Amino acid sequence: MNYSLIQVEHIAAVCRIYLNRPEVRNAQDRSLLRELDHAMRAAEADDSVRVVILGAVGDHFSAGHDLKSARVERPNPTVEQRWEYEEEHFLEYCLRIHDLKKPTIAQVQGACIAGGYMVANMCDLIVCADNAFFSDPVAHSMGTASLEVLIHPWVMGMRRAKELIFTGERLLAQEALQIGMVNRVVPVAELEAATLALAEHIAKAPPYGLRFTKRSLNRTWDAQGFRAAIQAHFDVHQLSHVTEEFQAHLKRGLDSTIKGAKALS
Repeated sequence: MNYSLIQVEHIAAVCRIYLNRPEVRNAQDRSLLRELDHAMRAAEADDSVRVVILGAVGDHFSAGHDLKSARVERPNPTVEQRWEYEEEHFLEYCLRIHDLKKPTIAQVQGACIAGGYMVANMCDLIVCADNAFFSDPVAHSMGTASLEVLIHPWVMGMRRAKELIFTGERLLAQEALQIGMVNRVVPVAELEAATLALAEHIAKAPPYGLRFTKRSLNRTWDAQGFRAAIQAHFDVHQLSHVTEEFQAHLKRGLDSTIKGAKALS
């Protein structure tokens, strides 16, 4: 595949994949998500790659799903069409990042909102800049049942996850570090170098030792109900699209409801 919306770079045993739509704050449309999924699969299949970094070009990691593109690409989807699209592009693509056989590191700067939050938290580790913030405003502003993949309670405490979703407020980098959602916070000017240094250090480990350990760690979550909970929530998320609340937002235009994506600093 010839990529136009992502950048892929190989640095020895590290593969860096960058979202590359900075003009729209790396909002995720269908084409970008398909390129990202393809690049992730290619990195997994490449024996020379031991660690994958997922980052983004520009000031922001991602403002989330591209709602303006969705209005053009899927103006009036049926329940069935919405289900099929979101199951493939949001649920399945995200779980493939989570299940990737190689260690993954999200490299986050600026805004990491909604779909951006979801994708970043599929990675094994997160290194973020001191200007990064995380937000899931959709339940508060749109009336849908949070995001397609409800990763929140698995990466922070349940009460903090509820507050984040109920209020739609921002979670700043330092608090994300304190509650264990991210691994490291560094000055924005040092983000790329710090993430690469961590990836290169991890890449020195025997790859199958890491692969098997990652599988066991992921199965620990599965034993606690991770996959069943994620899939059950996806069904609830689909149901929330047919509520009167969401339909009212739909008539006003979804791209006007996510205020956080329009007030990025």
